[in-house]
Amino acid sequence: MGSRLSRAACAPLFGVILIAATPASAQKKGGTLRLYHNDNPPSTSLLEESTIASVMPFAAVFNNLVVFDPAKPHESLVTVIPDLAESWSWDSTNTRLTFKLRQGVKWHDGQPFTARDVQCTWRMLIGKAETQDFKRNPRKVWYTKLKDVSTNGDHEATFELSEPQPGLLALLASAFSPVYPCHVPQQVMRTRPVGTGPFKFAEFKRGESMRLTRNPDYFRKDRPYLDEIAVRTIDSRATRMLAFSTGDFDITFPSDVSVPLMKDIQARSPNAVCEMTTTGVLTNLMVNRANPPFDNPDIRRAMSLSLDRKAFNTILMEGQARMGGAMLPKDEGEWGMPPEMLAQLLGYGPDTAKNLAEAQAIMQKLGYSEAKPLSIKVQTRNLPSYRDAAVILTDQLKKIYINAELDILDTPRWYAKLQRKDYTIGLNLTGVSVDDPDGNLVENYSCNSERNYTQYCNAEVDGLLAAQSRELDKDKRRKIVWDIERILVEDAARPVIQHNAAANCWQPYVKNYKPHSNSQYNNSRFEDVWLDK
Repeated sequence: MGSRLSRAACAPLFGVILIAATPASAQKKGGTLRLYHNDNPPSTSLLEESTIASVMPFAAVFNNLVVFDPAKPHESLVTVIPDLAESWSWDSTNTRLTFKLRQGVKWHDGQPFTARDVQCTWRMLIGKAETQDFKRNPRKVWYTKLKDVSTNGDHEATFELSEPQPGLLALLASAFSPVYPCHVPQQVMRTRPVGTGPFKFAEFKRGESMRLTRNPDYFRKDRPYLDEIAVRTIDSRATRMLAFSTGDFDITFPSDVSVPLMKDIQARSPNAVCEMTTTGVLTNLMVNRANPPFDNPDIRRAMSLSLDRKAFNTILMEGQARMGGAMLPKDEGEWGMPPEMLAQLLGYGPDTAKNLAEAQAIMQKLGYSEAKPLSIKVQTRNLPSYRDAAVILTDQLKKIYINAELDILDTPRWYAKLQRKDYTIGLNLTGVSVDDPDGNLVENYSCNSERNYTQYCNAEVDGLLAAQSRELDKDKRRKIVWDIERILVEDAARPVIQHNAAANCWQPYVKNYKPHSNSQYNNSRFEDVWLDK
């Protein structure tokens, strides 16, 4: 990476890509995009949430400074394009990132968007705002290097860092990095959000439906094409799949379609377009190491060794999942460890019988056996992708004398317990919104991160996390990441079971919709989507 980075030229290129892909004469305005939701969003405030349940229905309300190009399925720094920022540049020290902002942009309530909104958004996130009424700040750790945001008039904002952070631009392109209006209280943003995005918030009936309407004052004057986005909540996955197949919905919920279900949809609705891809979501075992007897590292090691990853992959995903450490492996991932290196790590080798025997020996040494098992509850979220994996986990834990009872929680209770660290054993699906070590490793494993749900803390790892974060050479940075991954596996910090794959399906008349291969979070704005009907 050079001393200066700029993507101003990407703005016209983006237009060329879209026009080339779909002739302007063919694009049709109007219509309602009909979506379903599989859950109940905790709130409408993306800065306070950490779930796709909030992102999918409400991302279209907002804009970022920059975004990942929605037309390109693989996200990286190369695919970052302008949004509220027209251009950006780093100074020669790589510690000042200056954005030139669009002029004439309005919030949905008619107030003008200015650099002051950028400043107060990130001052809130780093705790420098005069008023701090966030209930949660799950990604505060992303901005530990950010000292302040300064402004130069209404249309220029500069992020001032204590040291280089090459991944910052990718973090700012995440759907979890929208710019908020200074003049709207956070209490309002949780229930009736105000943004600058292509669609305005219209309605949120908890547990029933959500609705957005076209923003006629959007700064891209020919966007969005759609008049409205209507989202309906359906608890049953079987009902959701049937409703899509019969034409009641236009696009499936991100990653809701499993490998077997995709085959069912294609049989019922052969004209539907379906793509199987990795999701940026990894299934993992969470052990709260503050709670006895799991404060004993030997038990945590035994649990890690007991995981038969191939069985999870075969049963749940027919072999389509990826095996890796915390970072998504290649080809979809930018940072993952090579397979030959991964195979040398604790529990990843092909000899699962040997791993299981070692785990049983550890547990026997600690006094556990078939006659004297350890009884626990395994908590998980009340979604099929969580429940199905949790059932397999409890079966595998029985082989090392741990009798586990499932405790199924709805989404608000699940996230509340994680935030409070109010659990002992959990089966979690960790969504990674940005395929960058700062957006994954720092967020989930650094000592002071709000999303470090297992309370893992290793000073050596924190030092390496800081080192990789400042490293400008990508190859050197990747090698530091691999060193971190080795330690995380050895420490059984949060044993990764698999990187999930799932399908997204849409009706053939839905145009300009493209799922991304290394994150499910960053293509739900729908401003370029149109309906050919």
